[in-house]
Amino acid sequence: MAKKSQGLIIVNTGLGKGKTTAALGLMMRARGQGLRTCMIQFVKAETGRWGEFKSAEELGIEWHKMGDGFTWKSKDIEETAAKARHGWEIAKGKITSGDYDLIVLDEFTYTMHFEWIPTAEVIEWLKEHKPKQLHLVITGRFAPEELIDYADLVTEMTNIKHPHDEGYKGQKGIEF
Repeated sequence: MAKKSQGLIIVNTGLGKGKTTAALGLMMRARGQGLRTCMIQFVKAETGRWGEFKSAEELGIEWHKMGDGFTWKSKDIEETAAKARHGWEIAKGKITSGDYDLIVLDEFTYTMHFEWIPTAEVIEWLKEHKPKQLHLVITGRFAPEELIDYADLVTEMTNIKHPHDEGYKGQKGIEF
C-alpha cells in the first residue's frame, strides 16, 4: 500500500445543506492537528457575524469575507463580481504564501459558475502555483465539471429534506 502524502483539492458541491459546514469540520480537524488554516468567503457579506465566524475569531482562525451578500439579493451584480475577483487575488496570495496548510475557498464555485473568473484560468493557475502540500477546499453549488475532474476529492450534498421546505426560517446555530 502506497504511503504518499500531498495536498488535496477538495470540492464540496451540490444543492443540499452542509458544504461550508463540512469544510469547517476539516478546518477544525486540521487546526487540532496543528495545521495552519485560513477561510476566504466569496459571497457572504463582509459585515456578517455568523456563528462560525465568531467561533473562528475565538480560536484565532484567519477569516476573510470578500462578498456583499447573496448573489440573488445583489443590488449591483458588477460590484459583486468585482469583489469576487478581488477575493481571488487575495486567495492567490494566501495560497502561494507558504503560511498555510489548509485553505477554504467558501462559495468559490459561484465565481466560476457565473463566469466572473474562468474555470480554466483557476485550474491552470492552481496547477502552476499551488504548493504541493497545501490542502485546498472549494465549496459551493454548481461546481463546474472541469473543477470536479481536476479535484482529488469531491462530495455532492443532496437535499433530501430541509425545514425550509416546510416554511421554517433559518435556525440560529444551524444555518447561521
